[in-house]
Amino acid sequence: MGSVSEEVKKEYLSKYGKSKWLKHLDLISNLWETIRKRLLKMPVDYSKTRLYQDGLPVCGKEFEIVKELAGMGSKNHILLMELVDMGATLMGTEDSGLLLQEHKMIKEIVGTRGKNQVKEKLEEYRKHSDDLLVRRDDFIAKRISETLQDGETGILFIGALHKVDKRLPRGIKVVHLGAVKE
Repeated sequence: MGSVSEEVKKEYLSKYGKSKWLKHLDLISNLWETIRKRLLKMPVDYSKTRLYQDGLPVCGKEFEIVKELAGMGSKNHILLMELVDMGATLMGTEDSGLLLQEHKMIKEIVGTRGKNQVKEKLEEYRKHSDDLLVRRDDFIAKRISETLQDGETGILFIGALHKVDKRLPRGIKVVHLGAVKE
């Protein structure tokens, strides 16, 4: 969420408290450790692997973005850097214009005060977010389809609401690694 992440954290803390925030962070950390372990057990030739990341725009500065977020402690981005160190290629994944649209809507919600105003902004977001998610998924699927070569492995890190797997060409085999008990 970039520049609004601190605002989201403050809002979460004020609504649910520090204990739930820490529990939330622990849950996320455990999820990423589970994904990491499963991924590293798979027989993957990382020299023939492309990495695609939710929220990472096609911009020419993908490596710098991921490195910065890894440096800030993001488990997801730390894993991406680990895979790059093993030989994987980091790919810009998303349309920056669509990401900016979503970021603007989220920033407006977070910056809104007053129960009625927040409710109005949330309704507006709900009206547009489904269409925006579909357009993002279409772009991501097209990006993967156009850049992933025969004999290569693609690894996509994507949020649970996305349906990119439903939009990929039939020849691409999909294996889900997250949110499943070991």
